[in-house]
Amino acid sequence: MVSRKLFTALFAFLLLSTAAIAQTNPAEKGLAAITREAVQAQLEFLSSDWMEWRETSTKGEFISGDYIASIFKLYGLKPAGDLAMPSFSGRRPAAGQRASVQPSRTYFQNIPFVQAEPGSGEQIFALIEKEWASEKKLFFTYGSDFSLTPASVGVEYTAPVVFVGYGFKSDVINYDDFKGIDVKGKIIIRLSGLPGLSDPNSEAYKKLELGDVQKRMALTRGKNEIAQKLGAIGVIEIASAGGVQTGRGARGFGGAQYANYPIRYNTPYYEGETRMPSSTLRVSLPEDSLRLGMTTLSVSPKISTHILKESGINVEEFEKNVAAKMKPASRELKGKYIYLKTSVKSKTVLGRNVVGMIEGENPNEVVVIGAHYDHMGMYGGYIWNGADDNASGTVGVMTIAKAVMATGVKPKKTIIFAAWTGEEKGLLGSRYFVQKFEPAQNLKLNLNYDMISRNTPADTAGIEVGIQYSEKYPLLKETVEKANKNYNIGMKLNFRASLRPTGGSDFASFSAKDIPVYGFMAAMHDDYHQISDHVEKVDFKKMTNIIKLGYLAIWDLANMDKIEPVK
Repeated sequence: MVSRKLFTALFAFLLLSTAAIAQTNPAEKGLAAITREAVQAQLEFLSSDWMEWRETSTKGEFISGDYIASIFKLYGLKPAGDLAMPSFSGRRPAAGQRASVQPSRTYFQNIPFVQAEPGSGEQIFALIEKEWASEKKLFFTYGSDFSLTPASVGVEYTAPVVFVGYGFKSDVINYDDFKGIDVKGKIIIRLSGLPGLSDPNSEAYKKLELGDVQKRMALTRGKNEIAQKLGAIGVIEIASAGGVQTGRGARGFGGAQYANYPIRYNTPYYEGETRMPSSTLRVSLPEDSLRLGMTTLSVSPKISTHILKESGINVEEFEKNVAAKMKPASRELKGKYIYLKTSVKSKTVLGRNVVGMIEGENPNEVVVIGAHYDHMGMYGGYIWNGADDNASGTVGVMTIAKAVMATGVKPKKTIIFAAWTGEEKGLLGSRYFVQKFEPAQNLKLNLNYDMISRNTPADTAGIEVGIQYSEKYPLLKETVEKANKNYNIGMKLNFRASLRPTGGSDFASFSAKDIPVYGFMAAMHDDYHQISDHVEKVDFKKMTNIIKLGYLAIWDLANMDKIEPVK
């Protein structure tokens, strides 16, 4: 019989041995490197006023990008951006020194954006009405009757007008506003919002999941893409009962700023004597060939009413019918044309993705972890700090980099860590990365973090997180569930699968190329795109747990032999 003393000694030895084995487990080593203190320290700086909150192509973006690159370098990531010659910092190089120096990788992928805004020339918008032998032109006033977002260059044209309902199509509800209607070379007039948005009890509202703000935003953002693919050259957007006003300041009809708005802005976000300004910086990716894009106009109710006059279209009745029956009512407006002449002021500006890398055993299989670091900028002394959107996601990327390095083990797949620019301008940074990456078939997976630090009012425990993923890859869902359970993270996981996940965030750039994705988002809240998105409102425990989940899942996936779709 084993003596009590010997048994106690053996038990203690086993405990120590188990602890030693646990300490040498690479995954747990990395997990231990993810601490609330490190998360909080990075977030407080990245969402501080010093960053001038990172609008694409501004000084704030460059300051923030330099900070992120310094963290990548601190953690030991290899630079994975553009090649560049080293700078001699003003020193005169020794004889022959410059000739022997070779270009090396940087942490920056430079993007030459085209920045465009309405020019100083005239912006002319007129409605032409043709009846029998007569032709009447009604000219409207820029800034009060209408406002516009110009195409890439100034244009002048006359085109017929087509009413296309919401300008929306979806297989989910078997709905298509463009069915049987030719919009090529024409200007479409459409309602803001989406089918059923004005009636939460409608079938369209439920099937399109319009109660999910992120889902709703993604569907709304996709409307211009649909119209462009079908050949529309311009869009007139009119208000609908289900429309949602967005933007920083109070706006009048047609998107124009009210000239006499009261000095007190009775809102939860801002009260002051001067009107809160809004950004006019609009950027796009450079093109190898001229692609005009669309001119988007917003018009006052009196203008939209007149355009639709005698067309047989009643906007209010149309919305009700669509919500109930999901049947479009698109038609060409006979005898009505739009004359448009615009001027555009444009220039080329620089933006930067920040990209670091941990080389894997197989350099031909690449996993990308990304989050956008750009936000809404600083105007007139007001700063959109964007602590949640998306300093939180950016810190998540940096912290996972720290954790993977802490494992002390080279993963099987190469992992690229990316902070994207231009997300708020249309997912531009991530789209540029995917377009330029070669060979494209080496991209095996994308994890995306966007707004991972807040709670909904119902989530009082701070445990809910939404995860979108590619439905052909249930392995992604299973891997996150396993990490949550095995490491007692304790999160409530709300999964949503789709063939090519969208959602107005950067994973859409990857899923559009059929690269499997999964994206984390904690909550939509009232501070979204407001100056009140401050760090003191962050739930650091929740944010840290979401980062842990992402790390554990990506570590498993980066070390799997294959990430395969189901048959």
